[in-house]
Parts: sequence; C-alpha cells; structure tokens
Amino acid sequence: MSIPADILAHRELLANLVMRNLKSRYKDSVLGFLWSILTPLFMALIYMVFLRILARGVPMTEILIGVFAWQFMVQCVFNGLTCITDNGNLIKKVSFPRVILPLATTISNLINFLLTLVVQFPLVAVLLGLHGQHINLAALAVPAVIFVHFFFCFGIVLFLSCSNVYFRDLEHLVNVLVTAFFFITPVMYSYAMVEQIAVAYNLPVLAQVYMANPMAVIISAYRALILPDAVFPLGMGTYAGAAIALVFVFPAYRLFKKLQSNFSDMF
Repeated sequence: MSIPADILAHRELLANLVMRNLKSRYKDSVLGFLWSILTPLFMALIYMVFLRILARGVPMTEILIGVFAWQFMVQCVFNGLTCITDNGNLIKKVSFPRVILPLATTISNLINFLLTLVVQFPLVAVLLGLHGQHINLAALAVPAVIFVHFFFCFGIVLFLSCSNVYFRDLEHLVNVLVTAFFFITPVMYSYAMVEQIAVAYNLPVLAQVYMANPMAVIISAYRALILPDAVFPLGMGTYAGAAIALVFVFPAYRLFKKLQSNFSDMF
C-alpha cells in the first residue's frame, strides 16, 4: 500500500491524533482554542513595543512575518522531537502506520500557524496603512509558500522523531542547534542586512551561501509576497535552499521507514 493510501485508510486515527494534540495545548484552560489567536496577538504587541527599540532600522512588518513563520518551524521541532517517544504505549499495542504520529504533529502545528495568520495579516495591513502602503496582491500566492513550509517542517519532524528514539541526547542538542539556526535565519532582520555585510567584507558568495538555508528562503518568500518593498533574492543559493526545503522530506522519510521497525523494542 502506498503512503497516501495508507494514511487515507487511517484518516480517522490521524484526525483524532491532530485533535488530541490541539486540545492538549489548552487543556483545562477557560478560553481553550481562543488562545491560538490571543497568544500570537500578545506576542505581536510585545514585538511592536520592544523590538522597535532593539531592532532599529528593520520594519516591524518584516519582523512580524519572520517571527510567526519561525514559530511554526520551532513548534514542529520541539513537538516533533518527542512525538514517537511520548507515544510508546500506543506503538507497542496498536498496529498503524507510524508516520501518522509525525504527520499529526506537523498538521496540528500547521493549524496553529494558520490561526496566527488571522492576527498577522490584519496587523501587517494596519502597519502598512500607516505608511500609505498596502499588502501586495501577490499575497494570494502565500498558500504556495505555506505548502513548501509545511513539507520542510514535516521532513524535520520525521528526522528528529525517529532519531530521538535511538539517541535521547538529541533533545539537549536540539536546543543548541535551534538557537544557532535562529541567528543564521532572517527572523529579526532582513536579507538586505546580509547583503550589506557581504559587500562590506567583499564576500559576495556569503549572501548566496546564506540563502542555502531553507528557512531563509521561506521567510524571504513570505515577505516578498506580502510586503510592497521586500525583495526576493534570486541566485544559486536561493535555488539550493528552495530545493532542500522541498526534497528534505524524502530522505527523512526513508530514514524514518528504516528505523521504525525497531520502535517498539526501544520502549
């Protein structure tokens, strides 16, 4: 049975796992799913107040888009890291495609990300309006970037979830790697700053190498589609980063498929 057919055959289990993941985030809270919208709204207000001081020269609209896109990836990393190890009893007792666990984790985080866009787009529209600008019509193509973003995150979840079953120290290492990844991704700054550094040090190749980072490509694409002044850098580095974002899921799945046969023995 093919992967899509296998997942389709267990779609009810997938839906239940997604709902369980979503409900567990706000268990026993009064406002429940409303926090999915309130949390990014509060975050946005904090960024608008404090980052205006800390990130001078970087438009607030670029920071907001970068932060919300980054949060989707980070949530997938930390939720996906333990999505297999946290379900050891289920794996040992029930026969189902193991790939459903990382898929459910990624989908539940995607739903949360889509809810944050309910906050992001109006806020960006207001900020642009204050400067006599408006959201690009090209923003209609944002779902295409979300598609790429989702599959890149799914690949990360596949890789981390199966690796963590065998190497539990990975949980500690990931914290360090995510922090390093944050600083080499244009979350709190724009690609224009990277170009300025490359020119200052007479290293034009630096900008191309930088764009080989898939998240740099994804965040730059969001900004270029939504914001009127944002530019999407083209070049070999960008093509490489986009290719990694699209195809990383395939080797990650091959690794997952190879390691999943011994999952039940590791608990």
